[in-house]
Amino acid sequence: MTEYGRGPGSEPWHPEDPLYGDGGWGGQQADAGQSPYGGQPGHYPQQPQQPQQPQQPQQPQQPQQYDEWGTGQQAPYGRPQQQSPGYDTGNQGPGYDPRNQHGGYGGQQQPGGYGQQQYGGGWDTGQHGQVPYAADPADPYGQPAYGGEQQDYYRTSEAYPPPEPPARRRPAPERETDWDPGPDQGEHAFFAGGDDDDDRDDDAPDRRGRGDRRGRGGGQKKRRSGCACLVVVLVFGGGIGGIGYFGYQYYQDRFGPAPDYAGNGTGDKVNVEIPKGAGGYEIGQALKRAGVVKSVDAFVAAQATNPDGNKIQAGVYTLNTKMSAASAVELMLNPKSRNNLIIPEGQRNSWVYAQIDTRLELKKGTTASVAKKEWKSLGLPDWANNNKDIKDPLEGFLYPSAYPVAKGMKPDFVLKAMVKQASEKYEEFGLKEKAEDLNLENPLQVLTVASLVQAEGKYKHDFEKVATVVYNRLKPDNTETWGLLDFDSTVNYLRGQSKLATGSVDQLRKIDDPYNTYKIKGLPPGPISNPGEVAINAALNPAKGNWYYFVSVSEDKTLFAETNEEQNRNREKYLEELKKNGQ
Repeated sequence: MTEYGRGPGSEPWHPEDPLYGDGGWGGQQADAGQSPYGGQPGHYPQQPQQPQQPQQPQQPQQPQQYDEWGTGQQAPYGRPQQQSPGYDTGNQGPGYDPRNQHGGYGGQQQPGGYGQQQYGGGWDTGQHGQVPYAADPADPYGQPAYGGEQQDYYRTSEAYPPPEPPARRRPAPERETDWDPGPDQGEHAFFAGGDDDDDRDDDAPDRRGRGDRRGRGGGQKKRRSGCACLVVVLVFGGGIGGIGYFGYQYYQDRFGPAPDYAGNGTGDKVNVEIPKGAGGYEIGQALKRAGVVKSVDAFVAAQATNPDGNKIQAGVYTLNTKMSAASAVELMLNPKSRNNLIIPEGQRNSWVYAQIDTRLELKKGTTASVAKKEWKSLGLPDWANNNKDIKDPLEGFLYPSAYPVAKGMKPDFVLKAMVKQASEKYEEFGLKEKAEDLNLENPLQVLTVASLVQAEGKYKHDFEKVATVVYNRLKPDNTETWGLLDFDSTVNYLRGQSKLATGSVDQLRKIDDPYNTYKIKGLPPGPISNPGEVAINAALNPAKGNWYYFVSVSEDKTLFAETNEEQNRNREKYLEELKKNGQ
């Protein structure tokens, strides 16, 4: 019994089948013009009789349909139709055909087509109307519109031609592989060519039957396989090599050591300027640009490894090219590598100019000439050079420090750097704000006092007392020196010399010069040197006391006095010390 409750199963569907009519529906063969399943005559239009073939009822051909029950019939609209058991009322008439998808269950089928059920009050009482459909022009069997008649192609002799005798049978063509179409079917010439050995093998008499074949085992096949394998190996080899290279680069960038040179470098010398306040990365970048180190990271790592690496100072360094980072750090920590001009505290501008000429390998007096001609454009503060008697407008503004001075630089460039440094430092000290508190006219006088302290004081621990002596002598009610400073340092400056024995007081008072403090009361027109930080702080913060005199009696001892009598006694001690030392 079938899954739909009636019948033994499907009937063999072709007359030439050896079992046709032996099983089927009830073991009997349908008469012509009658449905083999007992349906009403005329239900299917009859076909013309074929030789030795009984007539079969015509089934309408429908495009792209599927067999749902395995009976040879196909469901319409290209998909199986579901038959619900609920449609079966249990009273199937003699016209019921499970292969007939066009009839209703228990209803009547309209001849010649597929009709939809009419539900007139129940599942099993409707009549089926005919719904014609246009024929599909792409149908290879040219079937007409639904509702018409057509000869069934599968019931003709052309559908199943009789078998041929064995002698006339042709061997089935060898199946070609999908991946090797052959040179005559679009294969690229790179894979299609054969060598001489393959051609001789293919033309051999004992293989003549296979000479034109392009299947397995041929010579060309072997060559194509070799070429293809070679290409695959090259492609995969190149890919693996590329992956390995980029993987190595990625590892080196993330985890490997930074690129670095080896050794102390070549014999080529370069000057590298390191700006003030530069850190490790900035120094490394300057060295890399100059060709000294290979990478910034290598220098930073070497600087961190060296215990004194953070002591690298600003300035110009003479280094070798292509040095290892560790060697560069060690050489920069060596003072010999620093190509800097160091200006000591208390040096006059005349000394600084001569040093610049030497470093820049210029003719003697070149820098002094530039300073004299271009001093207005070198960046002096607005309160500088406010006295027409100033001998050198830049005096006091070449701040003591280390400056990069190397061959190839211009004197004005070097002087600008020094003036800029001095201006910034004097602003930090607050010279402009503290001048009034010190009873001075302007910041230039504060700087002048600092230069006198720097020149007269022998020891830094005495600078504050020396500053007090200067301020006491400048007082209007001074009855000890009557407003005169009486400093040998100012006489040495106007003479351009540095001597202890400047002459007797009477001789010094005869010198007519604005810088002669033995004759001119008050401060000289401007600074007489470039004071350092200690002297400037002493001028800004003098010690409290009534001292008007001082004299150094030994290398480490200075005596201060409030009166002239006390000062004369101190001078005698000074002369005694000179005698002891054979002077």
